[in-house]
Amino acid sequence: MFPTRGILLHGPPGCGKTMLAHAIAGELRIPLLKISSPEIVSGVSGESEAKIRQFFKEAKRLAPCLVFIDEIDAITQKRETAQREMERRIVAQFLTSIDELALENSYEKLVLIIGATNRLDSLDSALRRAGRFDREISIGFPDESSREKILRVKCNRLRLDATVDFPLLAKKTSGFVGADLEALTKEAGIFAINRDNSFGEEKDILFQEAKENKNIKDRLKARAVLQSFGRRPLNVRELSLLYINMDDFLLALSKVQPSARREGFATIPDVTWDNIGALKDIREELKMNILEPIRFPEKFIKIGISQPLGCLLYGPPGCGKTLLAKAIANESGASFISIKGPELLNKYVGESERSIRLVFDRARISAPCIIFFDELDALCPKRGSENAASVRVVNQLLTEMDGLEPRKQVFVIGATNRPDMIDPAMLRPGRLDKLLFVDLPSPEDRISILTTLTKKVPLAETVQISFFAKDNRCEGFSGADLAALVREASITALKESIQNNSEVLITNHHFEVAFQKVFPSVSEKDQKIYKTLKMKLCNARAHLRDEDERAMSPSK
Repeated sequence: MFPTRGILLHGPPGCGKTMLAHAIAGELRIPLLKISSPEIVSGVSGESEAKIRQFFKEAKRLAPCLVFIDEIDAITQKRETAQREMERRIVAQFLTSIDELALENSYEKLVLIIGATNRLDSLDSALRRAGRFDREISIGFPDESSREKILRVKCNRLRLDATVDFPLLAKKTSGFVGADLEALTKEAGIFAINRDNSFGEEKDILFQEAKENKNIKDRLKARAVLQSFGRRPLNVRELSLLYINMDDFLLALSKVQPSARREGFATIPDVTWDNIGALKDIREELKMNILEPIRFPEKFIKIGISQPLGCLLYGPPGCGKTLLAKAIANESGASFISIKGPELLNKYVGESERSIRLVFDRARISAPCIIFFDELDALCPKRGSENAASVRVVNQLLTEMDGLEPRKQVFVIGATNRPDMIDPAMLRPGRLDKLLFVDLPSPEDRISILTTLTKKVPLAETVQISFFAKDNRCEGFSGADLAALVREASITALKESIQNNSEVLITNHHFEVAFQKVFPSVSEKDQKIYKTLKMKLCNARAHLRDEDERAMSPSK
């Protein structure tokens, strides 16, 4: 029986592949030989292969040793897609050199090879067979407990205040890899130094002297000394008073961008509940189905609820479905992936399904994560049509929602104006099992929405928001219509202020002008259609439940 010859580490950049290889060599106390893949490639024919032979010859001489090949995909790409013959020769030479490192060829002194890459699929398949790279270890994004351990290791030599809460920091750093957490600690240290708490008394004295001194030259000199505190090295007394507290880490969180969101794929929205008026019942449903499982996953697992739930927000356009999804993602601190239904569709066979797999793979990496599918009916229409491409997309989406691969803290929210066009399999329990109807706002809801919309608007004291919210002209207004009303009134006031060269102030007159330009975007006929759809979905759910109960009951 022969030991493992090669290990392939793959994962996102910054997750610790190189550090792990160095740690293994240090733990075993054996020489470490590093290959930089770009250094191997040469423009002279045969020189690249000669470099590889020379390197592995040196590894045999130093055995037992560890060979680390960083960015291995740069020199071992798939030969069938290689652009030049030289690339194929490099791969062939590399494979031959690995085979020569067998124990019987290296005088029974082990040479362990570790390769690192973040593009596993681009490697030649011959490299990944048994006998070469026997083990493939995936190093993904660390979960909450792993992030806490990494932070403690990174901060073990730092002077920390008692206020530093590692569990809270681990919860707020979803999507961070080890390199990001190290950058976070450095940024927090910079904020701690810039706080100037360690030499605040001396600085205050100089500031007072600069303020009271009437001589301009002396005042400028005192200010120059004051400014030099930010540039000169700190002395021993100042360093002894310097600590990093929790506020420094929280400030650093706003400066360090995690790897999971660096590509603009997963982001935490800036929409909060304060930006949303009304919709209290739907807020509570979303909190219980998404926010609480993220905050207290152990409680849900304890009572047997381990599978994340999905919600479908449906109703007339402009009623705040997208805002609700963004607000719940912001409140939970989870990553947020927004997908506009049609943008995943591709004319090439298999590309649409690959895009869906990529979305869920990224979401699992960034967990806890909320995937928001806007206009879900465009991506998941009813099957049974002759469009085979659409059927494959629906099947892939259903498999990702509830297939062999667990979702693991990945929550799905769908939004649509046409729930009747969505495939019924998507709406069954276990997928989008929570159907929430977002209706047009009532008069009380309109008061709350208009109050939220006019928080930063200069209103005259005579303007009464409740009067306009209960006006019959607002009947049938959605949240978007109310926003358009406020915007039109603001534009009218701004136009008058420019003409009169006066201060901008929105009065009742401006709202009256806005009512002449803004009308309900949802007609009475459409409102009846949406209410009918709501009744149909509820009846369909009740019918399915009755069928399940009859199927489970003993036959008479």
